[in-house]
Amino acid sequence: MKRMNKMVSHLGGFSSGSSLGGKVSRYKKKQHIYTQGAPADTLFYIQEGAVWLTTRTKHQPSAVTAILGVNDFFGELCLAGYPLRMSTAVALTTSSIRTIKKEKMFQMLRKKNKASNSLVAYLLSSVKNYRDHVAELLTSSAEQRLARVLLRLAHLNKRGPAVVETPVPSQQVLAEMVGTTRPRVNLFMNRFKKQGFINYDRGLEVHQSLRNVLRNR
Repeated sequence: MKRMNKMVSHLGGFSSGSSLGGKVSRYKKKQHIYTQGAPADTLFYIQEGAVWLTTRTKHQPSAVTAILGVNDFFGELCLAGYPLRMSTAVALTTSSIRTIKKEKMFQMLRKKNKASNSLVAYLLSSVKNYRDHVAELLTSSAEQRLARVLLRLAHLNKRGPAVVETPVPSQQVLAEMVGTTRPRVNLFMNRFKKQGFINYDRGLEVHQSLRNVLRNR
């Protein structure tokens, strides 16, 4: 099976990230990028690696709210006027992250060109993804929710290559994102592998065929 060395870009206007300006920083695995409650005056663009977002409410443990990969933005709520971070962002693996001042992004949005159109489309897609995630927690089985998380992490929720290699999140992180237990995630992952939907012998490979889980169950 052919291995893909680079995730497919789902945001063509920013495939390299250089047009966004800002500064690129390297983060080690499990390194915090920002914490919930910190001032929010920048947003971030993933050029390499992956990031997970967690949110904590009063008297409740933190919960994973998103797992993001290459070509994803995060911290974009600062564009909507939120003065503080609503989540904590942690590098899931060694990552290259571009930091962009929100003023720079506002300037880009005002230009109304290809880049600004791509950004608006992305932000609208992000809103839809968060809404869909909440709906999935209410209507889908844990197995289907896990399949969707893996497909989104590999950017295979839309058209793309047959196979994408993606960073390997821990099964505990996946369990928190899906809303189930780590043993159940282990059961589903082994089932997906047996059915040929994924492979994780040398890193995690996600196949388009994993979409069958969404149709057949």
